[in-house]
Amino acid sequence: MTEYNAFRVELADKIAHVQINRPDKINAMNQDFWREIIEIFRWVDDTDEVRVVVLSGAGKHFSSGIDLMLLAQVGSQLGKDVGRNADALRRKILELQASFNAVDNCRKPVLAAIQGYCLGGAIDLVSACDMRYSTADAQFSIKEIDIGMAADVGTLQRLPRIIGDGMMRELAYTGRMVDGEEARSIGLVNRTYADQAALMDGVFELARQIAAKSPIAIRGTKEMIRYMRDHRVDDGLEYVATWNAAMLQSADLRVAMAAHMAKQKPEFAD
Repeated sequence: MTEYNAFRVELADKIAHVQINRPDKINAMNQDFWREIIEIFRWVDDTDEVRVVVLSGAGKHFSSGIDLMLLAQVGSQLGKDVGRNADALRRKILELQASFNAVDNCRKPVLAAIQGYCLGGAIDLVSACDMRYSTADAQFSIKEIDIGMAADVGTLQRLPRIIGDGMMRELAYTGRMVDGEEARSIGLVNRTYADQAALMDGVFELARQIAAKSPIAIRGTKEMIRYMRDHRVDDGLEYVATWNAAMLQSADLRVAMAAHMAKQKPEFAD
């Protein structure tokens, strides 16, 4: 397994555990983080053995968001020309957006396990995941408003589809903290757990359930859900008809039906 500076990655039982590994820095997102996450999710997509991803943070906190040293570094590179500064900043923002697009565009389901702080850029990250789970005392905040900027790497675009427009506006305008229980009540997380150990046990159990399903069926289901974010119902129905015209010929369908009739657990090829 490749060694990373900002992450620890493990693969077992068809589950890739991708862990942000800067606990001494509250898992702040430095330059290595933004580069490596693209490499990791490219590997996830390209590796048939990986069927599902669990994304977590080492230590007491999931992540405190973007490393302020990285912001300072970007600011120090600006010159006196407004136009050139704007162009450089725009390219940097698009570069950061690409890191979380890699998570969103991943063909495999990504489950976020969140404890402690999930602030600023960390909200952008978990918004790009398929599902989110947390401890009851986790702390969420769209922190960008408190440092005088609009969130720009995905929160404002993805979160309204998760928690609704009105609640997203409240959190984005105020930057207030939301604990795990409130996060569950507004739909930001699916379920809360008493502590980090219970959280990881629960999320990995869900991951094992997903990994046991047909990978072709899971990928097709995720693709259809993603497609429907930006298209009409009739567009989605046309797309799934075309998709399944090919995918229903997969051996996975025969394996699943035979196992169901025999009351056995199916075993699918990667």
